[in-house]
Amino acid sequence: MREGYEGTGPGAITPDGCAVELYARLPVGSEPEVIAAAVPEGAHILELGSGVGRMTHALLERGFTVTAVDESADMLDRVHGARTICAQAENLDLGETFDVVLLASFLVHAGDLDVRRGLLRACARHVAKDGCVLIQREGEDYHSHLPRERVDPTGFTVRMVSSDPVGDGVHSVRAEYLFPDAVWTQTFLARPLTTEQFEQALAEAGLEVDRYLTEDRIWVRAVKA
Repeated sequence: MREGYEGTGPGAITPDGCAVELYARLPVGSEPEVIAAAVPEGAHILELGSGVGRMTHALLERGFTVTAVDESADMLDRVHGARTICAQAENLDLGETFDVVLLASFLVHAGDLDVRRGLLRACARHVAKDGCVLIQREGEDYHSHLPRERVDPTGFTVRMVSSDPVGDGVHSVRAEYLFPDAVWTQTFLARPLTTEQFEQALAEAGLEVDRYLTEDRIWVRAVKA
């Protein structure tokens, strides 16, 4: 387990505190529609941090080709129908480029600056000249108005318990997932970014915002600068 990260609950826990069984249960939501509307039909997508393939499988069903990358072999064991690569995304160098590079799950907010820089450089390194990078950011209120909870229509509760500053602009975030038959918790480090800070981070990696895809500016389409 990485320092500052922790996970509890049934099943395997990855080094960043994610529970494999939990993520196998979580619904995919509207993200695949956002992605599909922003990229060409049939695009080849490099998905960094694919986890168990919630997004992967939805994108495959929509006719995309996906290469799924995750550092957890336990997570990748749940991915079917896609090429899978077990590696740390921030160190990835496949020597090939893709129509789309996908960086979801708020990974751009990694608490470690070197990891964030590595992730964005990996995006820039693997995106084709005329391709795009799709990034999911934290919402503006992600670290505020806590604790708060949301009851999912499928019958479980997500509770954001706390987000405590721990120095150097980093927060320690704790989340709980309550199901009728099991409870999982995850503690992780995140670095809140203003829009200006986010766009500066992109620029450092040779990327720039093409457009924000959603009104809340959580989903972003970036291109090579």
